[in-house]
Parts: sequence; structure tokens; C-alpha cells
Amino acid sequence: MSPFDADAIVIGGGLAGTAAAIAVAQAGLHTIHLAPPAPPDRRTSALMLPSVDYLQQAGLIEAPETLGHALTQIRIIDATGRLIRAPETLFDAAEAGLDAFGWNFANAPLLERFHAVAATLPNLAIRPLGAASLQRAGDGWTVTLPDGATLAAPLVVGADGKKSLVREAAGLRSSERPFSQSALVCDLELGRPIGSTSIEFHYPQGPFTLVPAGDNRANLVWIDDAEVLRAAQAGGPEHLLALFAEKSQRLFGSIAMASSAVVFPLSALSVASAGRDGVVLAGESAHAFPPIGAQGLNLGLRDVADLAAALAEADRTRPGWASAVSADYARRRTADLARTGTMVDTLFRSLLADMIPAQALRAGGLWALKLAPALRRQAFAIGMGRR
Repeated sequence: MSPFDADAIVIGGGLAGTAAAIAVAQAGLHTIHLAPPAPPDRRTSALMLPSVDYLQQAGLIEAPETLGHALTQIRIIDATGRLIRAPETLFDAAEAGLDAFGWNFANAPLLERFHAVAATLPNLAIRPLGAASLQRAGDGWTVTLPDGATLAAPLVVGADGKKSLVREAAGLRSSERPFSQSALVCDLELGRPIGSTSIEFHYPQGPFTLVPAGDNRANLVWIDDAEVLRAAQAGGPEHLLALFAEKSQRLFGSIAMASSAVVFPLSALSVASAGRDGVVLAGESAHAFPPIGAQGLNLGLRDVADLAAALAEADRTRPGWASAVSADYARRRTADLARTGTMVDTLFRSLLADMIPAQALRAGGLWALKLAPALRRQAFAIGMGRR
């Protein structure tokens, strides 16, 4: 009789955790998904084409237009007022021979779709609980639930966020750097639609970004000093709308709130290794960035894709197979996590840099991208996470 309750336990009920649970079950493992209830996620995720391709290949979505909105252009406007300013730049997917760079999805409907797929998998058991603790036990791991009951499995997937219990229990080292900036997000109704163009106004403390959400609607992500955003939120809807009109340079006519505004603190988190001893980390358990360059969930889905690839090549008839999977997964993720972390950190710092040499480098870089098609194509590939 097996000492284990399942082949794998996945902990974390967000988009990355649910996608991971589905991928593990689709690989043929008897899987338990611990997914504690959470308030609806009112944010959106801009998923680049490789991520959308993965979702379709894994059967997580059908046609992307049924849930999302195409992103065919990215327009960058330097609104810093600095001595050395970057040119206005437009990136068009057609230049790369693409219909779109990606698609903007509302997180809550996307998660509902994932749940619908999960419900079709007979080897995936979903429990609306979190984990209270995690301990190594022989060749596997024992998860203690909030009611004191325990579950055991050789493989544990931690997708339980920045404060990951799984990461801490497995001794996987992490470093986190908080920023003075936060992000304010909400939905807006615009007097003039932005079509399928994501528009970024770059200000000294961070970008003010409008992402297409269909018809006249746009998703706003405004990054600024935390106290600035808290004060703006405290001023009420009319105060916010006046600020939005100013920040968007009054380019879109009247602006109305289509949802309440929520402010999130920003930090960057990274791990030395994303897996060891039968534990793997996915999503924000392994990495977190400011919402720059649309990398968050895109990177999390690349985690899931690499986990699926590691499981596909594993020999589960051999002792210690889960440890072999975690080592293979960590190896697969190392370069991508380091490359993406460096890219996002460099981009975020360049947006905030006050020194004239840094301003000149950033402006020169955008001029080069504006004038050199080959460089633009390379930037497209990097930004979309092509490997």
C-alpha cells in the first residue's frame, strides 16, 4: 500500500497554481489541488502570443477572442519633461508578421475557464483549503491542513504567492526588494476608444498605462509613489478622474470609472533555485516584478510549461523520481528567470532614472528601436518571451 495520498500536491489557487494543477494532472499524475477561496481578482493580464499559444495547446482556452482583447500595437509617450526625452514610439505587430502581440484577459473570467477545465480531469481533486505546514517525510512531503489533517505526496508544487509557505519549508532561498512605488489599477470608460493599442505614458515615478479591454473600455495601471496613489484614491472618484484626464494628456475625451480603484504595493522577488528535493515553485512563489513589460503571468505560464516538459520526460517507476523532476525543472527555469528578472529590473530603473547619462541611454535606446527594424524585431521576441 502506498504511503502517499497522491502523486502530487499543488498549493495555491491563483491562475498559475490552477494552470499548474491542470498540467500535472494532464501528465497523468493523481493530483490534489489545495486552492483556498480568495476574493475575485479584478486585475487583468496581458498575455503575449507564446503564452496564448500554450493556453490553447494545453486546452485551457479555445479562441482567445472569446475571453480577451487583442493587443496589436504598443505606443510609448515620454511624459517626463526631462532634459533628454525619448521619442514617441509605436510598435506594431504587423512589422513582425503577427496579427497581434498578445491578448489582454480579465483575470477572474480566465480563472473561471481554468476551473471549468480542471473539473473535467478525473485524477484532479480540488480542495478549498490552504496548507498550514509542510514537512519532509522519507521520500516525500507531508502537508498539514488547517484542521490538522495531513496529506502526503512525493511531489509538491508551490504556487502560493510571494509569502510562500512551500518555499520557506523547502529551504529555497529568496530575496525580495520592496519599492517606494505602488500600482493603482481600475477599469475606465473612455470617450474615444484606444482600439487595440496599449498606450504607455512614461512619467518620472513610473508609467501610466491604458490597455485595451474592448469597445470604449480600458484597463488602467498607474505606477507612482505609494503616498501619491493613496492620496489620489482617498480623494474620491471625481478627484481620480481629474488626475486620469491630466495623466492621459486629455487624448481620449471624457473618462468615467468602470470599477473601483485598487492600490497594490510593488516589490521584486527572486529565488536562487526554483526546485529541489521534490518541491518546485511556480508563479509569484518563484518570481515577482513590477507590472512592467507584461511579464508576470507570462513568466508563470512558462513555469507551468517547463513543469509539464519535466514531467513528460520523467521515469516515475524509478525511486526518487520527484527529486529528479524538481532538479530538471530548476535547470530548465534558471536562464529564463535570470534573463527576465534582469530585463524587468533594468527597464524599471531606466524609467525612474534622474541622472542625465541614464536619461540619454534610455532615449537613445528608444531612438534606435524607432529607427532600426532589426532591433525592433529582436525587442519583439524578447518582450514576448520567445525562447
